[in-house]
Amino acid sequence: MSEIFLDTETTGLSFREGHKIVEIACIETKDLIATGNIFHKLINPQRDMPLEAFKVHGFSKEFLNDKEIFSDVAEDFLNFIKGKKIIIHNAPFDLSFLNGELDLIKKNRVDEKLVIDSLEIARNKFPGSSNSLDALCKKFNIDISKRTKHNALLDCELLREVYINLLDVKEPKFNLSSTNDGEKNFLAEKTYNKKVLKIPQDEMKAHEAFLKKELKKNYY
Repeated sequence: MSEIFLDTETTGLSFREGHKIVEIACIETKDLIATGNIFHKLINPQRDMPLEAFKVHGFSKEFLNDKEIFSDVAEDFLNFIKGKKIIIHNAPFDLSFLNGELDLIKKNRVDEKLVIDSLEIARNKFPGSSNSLDALCKKFNIDISKRTKHNALLDCELLREVYINLLDVKEPKFNLSSTNDGEKNFLAEKTYNKKVLKIPQDEMKAHEAFLKKELKKNYY
């Protein structure tokens, strides 16, 4: 089964208080190796942008005014994630916004049975310490120098690296053959903290079996 690393940016902390999604990013992987398939949308929230949120991600109301609204991208988003494991850091936050938006337009919700919360994994592995994405990147010596603002697409890639370290598996390499030029530049410019190795086919099969066993043991 393929995996999706997912992140959102929003106008605030609570959908119930009227805040909305302004960015959705998903990176697809197969056995944690990037396939080159990316879903990335900036979204017009059709409301003002609080200063606190603007300081976090840098998206102004004026910048987002000409972007698509959530209902325009919802079907493509659901098709992209359909039937795949979804890894999110602090999943309840993102799911509250995604499912809230989907409820408004009477679309199927994200299947929470397919969601893995990497924050819960980190809390179990490092109890009592900070397990924010930034803190975990520092713990695993992952370069966050480009993270001057929160950016959902960059955060998905950082989360992929963090997740690999949380599972104590080898760092896979990207397959950039199916990406467009802009996506290639984003992925190819990344500097990894581990040596990238070509993984033999028998090791890949064993790795796939290991992941299935671990995910079933820990999350079902």
